[in-house]
Amino acid sequence: MSFIAIGVLVGCGVSLLLERSLSRVLLGVILIGNGVNLLIIFGARPGGAPVAGVTERGAMSDPLPQAMVLTAIVITFGFTAFLLAISYRSWYLTGDDEVPDDIEDQRIVRRAARKEVSAVDLGGEPPELDPEQLDAPAPGQRGEGPG
Repeated sequence: MSFIAIGVLVGCGVSLLLERSLSRVLLGVILIGNGVNLLIIFGARPGGAPVAGVTERGAMSDPLPQAMVLTAIVITFGFTAFLLAISYRSWYLTGDDEVPDDIEDQRIVRRAARKEVSAVDLGGEPPELDPEQLDAPAPGQRGEGPG
């Protein structure tokens, strides 16, 4: 049952992480961090307190996952504070926390709307060795050439 909760936390976190609003990205990071922390804790061997003299050696739980989770909590807190500062700065400057499209994204959307295809080959290899060349044979040819 606990692994279902972990899956729900991580799944919701990933879906929030893919949003354009920085506040939702922040919530997604928090959910993913908590889900991974729970995964580490529930994946560890159960046992008694890992303190010498209190619990027998064979009945102790492994202290490494607990130390990893404490470290992950501190890292997640720092990253959360950083994202919160970025989100606040974006809201302060623009009035919202949406991530805007950059110039290249806008250009690609316009080209896709016009159904333009780039004719530029940036690979540098000759056409007969280019695995991405999927040109159909010219009319009047029988299919010779790459492909």
